[in-house]
Amino acid sequence: MELMVVTLIIGFLLSLLALVPRFIKSDQTKKVHSDANSKVSKAYNKAEVSLHSKRTDCWIIIKDKVYDVTPYVEEHPGGDAILAHAGGDSTEGFFGPQHATRVFDMIDDFYIGELEK
Repeated sequence: MELMVVTLIIGFLLSLLALVPRFIKSDQTKKVHSDANSKVSKAYNKAEVSLHSKRTDCWIIIKDKVYDVTPYVEEHPGGDAILAHAGGDSTEGFFGPQHATRVFDMIDDFYIGELEK
């Protein structure tokens, strides 16, 4: 009888160990998304964006939104192609056939503001 109780307790504890990381991960994901959505949006004009056209300081415009992709330049699978429109409008290249759908989720991490009209 004692063996059965001990086995049940151990089984319960092991199942908790398997579930706890999932709960922690989902809470962290919600926190990241809520932080990203609470960013204060700043407006930039084309002249301001054009000043950021280098490998070490790279901003791009996609559909009237401004992104600072500087941290991603060295990781870009297409190499220096990301620099072709640095400091300018990259909408056409961004929506090209070379990009996998995951790039549409990734770009939000680099959002810094809107383009002034």
